[in-house]
Amino acid sequence: MGAVLGFRELGLTDYEPTWQAMKRFTDGRDRDTADEVWLVQHPPVFTQGQSGKPEHLLLPGDIPVVQVDRGGQVTYHGPGQLVAYLLLDVRRLGFGVRELVTRIEHSLIDLLAGYGVSAAAKALR
Repeated sequence: MGAVLGFRELGLTDYEPTWQAMKRFTDGRDRDTADEVWLVQHPPVFTQGQSGKPEHLLLPGDIPVVQVDRGGQVTYHGPGQLVAYLLLDVRRLGFGVRELVTRIEHSLIDLLAGYGVSAAAKALR
């Protein structure tokens, strides 16, 4: 029997409560917890990752800025942008984060090809 993958469609939800719920899910999982994909849209928000600096965000206006524990710099999320959060146990799957990113890239390239759109992954530096 293959692995079970759960999907949650959360609709339009604020970033911070969703982020906290993902942390609780991850902290509370055990070796038998099924992996999940959460589909969500957020009201306007900037997230600033560990590499982000205040000067990276020039004019946020009234849009909140949330400091997060992920990599990267600044990311904007807003209504109409569907976000898929992958809550996967990569250790159990037998690969690391770089392999996960590569698999996601290839999945999206294949999906776009099905629509006649040519795409390619950015080469690693």
